[in-house]
Amino acid sequence: MKYIGVILLVWFAANQAGQDTYVCKNAVVTLYSKAPIEDIDARSDKGTSVLNTATGDVAFSIPIRSFKFDKALMQEHFNENYMESDKYPQATFKGKLTSKPDLSKDGTYPVTASGVFETHGVKKARTIPGTITVANGAISLNSEFMVACKDHSIDIPKLVFQNIAETIKIKVTAAYMPYK
Repeated sequence: MKYIGVILLVWFAANQAGQDTYVCKNAVVTLYSKAPIEDIDARSDKGTSVLNTATGDVAFSIPIRSFKFDKALMQEHFNENYMESDKYPQATFKGKLTSKPDLSKDGTYPVTASGVFETHGVKKARTIPGTITVANGAISLNSEFMVACKDHSIDIPKLVFQNIAETIKIKVTAAYMPYK
């Protein structure tokens, strides 16, 4: 169960394999919470992603425990009290680009992906904005979006509501390689 997101991405890549399939095995995902008492920053470079440029299909998976915090206590509370990482080990997104830019040409292309974002065991239909950049044939994707804790049944006790924001800013950066 722990590696279901990775298995999903491998299956997705295998079934969509071809010259139009690109994979990222080290996507960087950051989260940021601005709160009155203390800001919270965390980062992971363990995200995996598959992008099919022909169909516009896109999938992401990130192990929740891979997020690293400046303070060990924050990391412990994040995993045990809020995200329940043992019970919900992955956050995933599986969707489709709403319009497919011509990625055979260098350039920067604003995109949106519509699909299902799942974290903390709660699936939500989302449309997420991003930017795909093609430079010398290399494809990268950047995205920034907000996640409301309440949308995914992540409870913030009243005692610490000034320490943790109700919405968390997520940033994703993925550099893709052709799938072989």
